[in-house]
Amino acid sequence: MHFTDLGLSADILRAVAEQGYDTPTPIQAQAIPLVLEGRDVMAAAQTGTGKTAGFTLPILQLLAQDTNLSLKRFKPRALVLVPTRELAIQVQQSVFTYGKHVRLRTAAIYGGVAIGPQTKLLKAGVDIVVATPGRLLDHVAQRNIDLSGIEILVLDEADRMLDMGFIHDIRKVLALLPKKKQSLLFSATFSNDIRTLATGLLRDPISVEVAPRNAPAEAVAQCVYRVDRDRKRDLLIHLITENNWHQVLVFTRTKHGADALAERLCKARISAAALHGNKSQGQRIRALDDFKKLKINVLVATDIAARGIDIDDLPHVVNFELPSVPEDYVHRIGRTGRAGASGEATSLVCIDEHKLLRDIERVLKREIEKRVLPGFEPDPKIKAEPIQKPRGAAGQDRRQRSAAAPAQPVKSNRKAPARAAGHHFGTRNH
Repeated sequence: MHFTDLGLSADILRAVAEQGYDTPTPIQAQAIPLVLEGRDVMAAAQTGTGKTAGFTLPILQLLAQDTNLSLKRFKPRALVLVPTRELAIQVQQSVFTYGKHVRLRTAAIYGGVAIGPQTKLLKAGVDIVVATPGRLLDHVAQRNIDLSGIEILVLDEADRMLDMGFIHDIRKVLALLPKKKQSLLFSATFSNDIRTLATGLLRDPISVEVAPRNAPAEAVAQCVYRVDRDRKRDLLIHLITENNWHQVLVFTRTKHGADALAERLCKARISAAALHGNKSQGQRIRALDDFKKLKINVLVATDIAARGIDIDDLPHVVNFELPSVPEDYVHRIGRTGRAGASGEATSLVCIDEHKLLRDIERVLKREIEKRVLPGFEPDPKIKAEPIQKPRGAAGQDRRQRSAAAPAQPVKSNRKAPARAAGHHFGTRNH
């Protein structure tokens, strides 16, 4: 199958072809025709499967078909709700890239930055709004946006939005939307909570599922190194230097842990930066850009900050600390092995984390290969200690819920290549 078989318009196909893509991924092949038909869709797909283009391409076409665009622009017609600023960057970039030949305008609405520039964009008139729920409600309260004209709603990464405590804000937003609209729900998993949300939102939806629930990318090779908690940093440095790893995404549980590890790596002459919620928007964008351009070798991130990190051909993910929630392990390692590329996921596991590892293996329904590196053997005399939950972790999640994309007009991102923005397609047309 090719993109030309999906019913997309010449303008959209032209933009796709200019990015060098020819064949859609499974989620795109299944979702795009359904969205073009006006159907409500409930789609489950692993990260890295191309789901973003799976809804942006048909939405751009549906909206562009209306000849009275200028008359409707002051009431946005499409709303994409996302959990984090990083994901909003990805969605907005997809709109920029594939909407370059249609007369549509978009705005990214997010917290953590001044509201003024966003207000100016909204009042100038936009067709598509990509927003985090908290900041969107701020704009509603200030009467900067009228949601009564929304024709298409997308909940992207709905499972993560529920995990981060967005459900009340989502319900407030839904109450402001027209009852008659097309609704699309994209999620990595179809949990019971997601199905409950879908029941109240979607009308006669068609379910699309392209990966087993909680299944990691098949192209990801996974292994565990058993090591004492105090030797993890030294082992990580050894693995990076001895194996000449040039691009490594490392996960820690806490912001402090991310900062400390990045500093330790830099002292070992390994270029590194930390990415977490306490960093400014400018610092986060700079760190991501440097990582993508290989100006730094290691990006140390917390789970929330890493949502939306979307890099083709990322070769290595390291769990410096295992996540407390097994499903988060799947999200983490899904950052590599994307779009058909291979990848490696390495976990450094101390005695404190043995139960977490068993829980992860239970979700995966498989054992992960265990290794011990000579010189880093665990000391059998060391006893397990309780893993401390980061102080204020739940509130921390809620405070970060309004994080999203940079307040920049369409033209500012036109030159950014699709691969850097993380758009995934099955085959490039060389």
